[in-house]
Order: sequence, then C-alpha cells, then structure tokens
Amino acid sequence: MPDVQALVNDFLIKLKKRKIEGSQATARQAAELLRSVISQQRVPYTNQAGALIDAVRAVGEQLIAANPVELAVGNIVRRVLHIIREEDLSLTTAAISGLNLSATSDGDDDDDGDGERDEHTVLSAAAAARNALRPPSLQTLLEDMPESVAIPHTYSSGGDSEGKSKSADKSSRTRRLKHDVIEAVNELIQDINTCHEQIAEQAVEHIHQNEVILTLGSSKTVLEFLYAAKEKKRSFRVFVAEGAPRYQGHLLAKELVTRGLHTTLITDSAVFAMISRVNMVIVGAHAVMANGGVIVPVGLNMVALAAQKHAVPFVVLAGSHKVI
Repeated sequence: MPDVQALVNDFLIKLKKRKIEGSQATARQAAELLRSVISQQRVPYTNQAGALIDAVRAVGEQLIAANPVELAVGNIVRRVLHIIREEDLSLTTAAISGLNLSATSDGDDDDDGDGERDEHTVLSAAAAARNALRPPSLQTLLEDMPESVAIPHTYSSGGDSEGKSKSADKSSRTRRLKHDVIEAVNELIQDINTCHEQIAEQAVEHIHQNEVILTLGSSKTVLEFLYAAKEKKRSFRVFVAEGAPRYQGHLLAKELVTRGLHTTLITDSAVFAMISRVNMVIVGAHAVMANGGVIVPVGLNMVALAAQKHAVPFVVLAGSHKVI
C-alpha cells in the first residue's frame, strides 16, 4: 500500500500547480485521499474519533493552504470530519443503550443496595446519552474534538475474564469505527461522482415546452441538466452569454450544439436586451454559501440584476460538495 505522506505530497503538488480542474474532480480526489489517511491511521483504544479527526485535520490544513481558491477541498474536509463525529456518536449511543438494558435486567434480581447502584448507573448512562445526542454544529466542525462520552462502568465479578472482554470490545469498536467511517466516505465519493446525474433528473420539473433559457459561462452541471431535459422530449431554446474575459460560454455553446440543442451565443452586453424574452436563467456555481449567496463566474451579477428587474426565475445548479 502506498505511503500516505507520499499521496498527500503528490496531491499538494497537483493543487498548487492546478493540475486538477473542476470542483467535482477536486472534491472526489480529496475525499479519496482522506479515505486513505483514515484507512492507514493507527488509532488508540481510547478516543479513537479524536485520533482520526486530528489526522484528517492535519492533512486538511495542508490541502486548503495549497490552493485556497478551490473551496471544494475545505468542504470535503469538513464533511469527513462530520462523518467521523456522526459515526462515533452512533457507536457510543449504541453502547450506552446496551449498558442501560443490561443494568436494568440485572437490577431485577439485586437487593436494595445493588438496586440503588444500578439505578445510579442507568441515570448516568441516560445523562451521557443526552449529551451524546445533541446535534453537532456545522460552525464548530473544525474546532477541537470534545472528549468522548464516558460509558458508565458496570459492576461485575468476572475478574480477568472481564478485563479480556473489555479489551476485545475496545478492539472491535476501533475496527468498527474505522470501517463505518470508510463506508460513509465511500458513500460521499459516490454522491460526488453522481451529482450531475442526480441534478439532471430534476430537469423536467423546471424546464417546460417552448421555453427560452439563458445561461452564462461553462458548467458541466448545466450542460447535463439541459441535455437531460432534451432527452425527456422537452423543446426549448438556449441563449449562452460568452462570459468575458475567459469566454467559457463558447465552450458550453459548442457542447450544446454538438448534443443537438438549439443554441445561440450572445455577447455579455446583449443580456439586458434579451432578458425580457427569457423564461428562466440557469447557471452553475463555484460554491454555495451558508447565507444563500453563491460564488459564480464573472458577469453573473449583471445577469442576476437583469433577471430581478424583469422577474425572471434564477436557478443555480450545484452539487452538495460545493455547499460551504
């Protein structure tokens, strides 16, 4: 298996030299790298989630510093940190629930003193469960990891066998935590790979017959969205603003024409003249902010103002890996 640091260094070089193009490719490769980090990370018996979080945070800080402009990297780091906390919370809650059931069943055969002791155990477990079930805040995902919820101690006379059982349980829980986290990261990678298809499935709900669509720049999400509507037998026309100074609209217009869509390329200055004939504006985004704002290519602010002036619906397409 390749060395993790070598994989990290290779990815850092690609980010710095911008050899990875597009938010989707960047997010997918960042998630795959973090999956490798988690897979090869050695975790202690105590505070396993904390060890994984420290490892992911250390790598994430390097990735974000390598290319701060590519916001998808930071999004994926935060998502993976959230996954680790969720899986640790799930395992902890399950362990506490099992101890509650065990303490309750044992209490039926004990005397008054043991009953009070078991009742105290159950109450402590219930309090720990309430603390563990508090929903995590998205604003504190990069903050220090709180101490793991303490699992109440149950009284037993098992001696050495009890110690061996606890050691086996800890080892099993460690393996299960890493396994569950890796499975969740695999699901995240799958979501990233299929984000265009998932968004395109909703095309027929937004685009109707004989509509006029306006877009700007070049976005694969927009391309797949419009093509999916055509595949569902929707007949519409697309105006593409060229998007100076990079003129990415030329690339999108060429792709749309290649796929058989009725497309017209216009200059950016013609947007205000054309907006009154448009039924909907559909654009992609580099990132979606928590307050509802979006980071988009140059020129889309003008298009948004024109759409607002003429009360034209403005639709932004973006995968979940672009949500900050």
